[in-house]
Amino acid sequence: MILPAEFYDRDPRQVAVDLLGCVLVHDSSEGRASGVIVETEAYRPDDPACHAYNGPTLRNSSIFGPPGTAYVYLSYGMHVLLNAVCGAEGVGSPVLIRALRPLEGVDLMRYRRGRGSNLAGGPGRLTQALGVSLEYDGASLVEGPLFISWGESAGGEIVATTRVGISRGAELPWRYLLHGEESVSVKPKVIARRNLQRRWGRVRDRSARRARPA
Repeated sequence: MILPAEFYDRDPRQVAVDLLGCVLVHDSSEGRASGVIVETEAYRPDDPACHAYNGPTLRNSSIFGPPGTAYVYLSYGMHVLLNAVCGAEGVGSPVLIRALRPLEGVDLMRYRRGRGSNLAGGPGRLTQALGVSLEYDGASLVEGPLFISWGESAGGEIVATTRVGISRGAELPWRYLLHGEESVSVKPKVIARRNLQRRWGRVRDRSARRARPA
């Protein structure tokens, strides 16, 4: 099931947890490449590290789009990073997809990366492996060739740790990952919270039961 817009219309910290175990898919002219999301990072508009912190600009306009929009930008002039926009339109609360466990199209991912290992263990590596370019900035993750499908199991213990690669707000424990997963970008030095639970699956199951005819 492709995640609907309402999945993203929540606090990015919970969305970041619920995305673990889901599958990021890119269908391109070269073929399909996908991976299980094993690491995410949440940002809120009142967070100094968030690109929405100082308001809208031409560069960050997509971050203020409707829930389920892709916010794609160039980091340090070289790394393409993919975010999923969360919350209501105009808010500016993204979740950065930080690492994947390769699933489909591994040979294609190796070709794009020019190497046989560490294909998607980092936000810049995963976009290169999946062939995600800046052209996807502002695209819908709900419909189109780039989307995220629900995963029934995260496949490990979900923990919260501090964020990396930023100069402000790095102390906030808004990076979430599967503990012990080899594909994460940076192993956690400090674990702030353990055994976090995904909520979307339970909400979806309850909704399905209510809709089921007696």
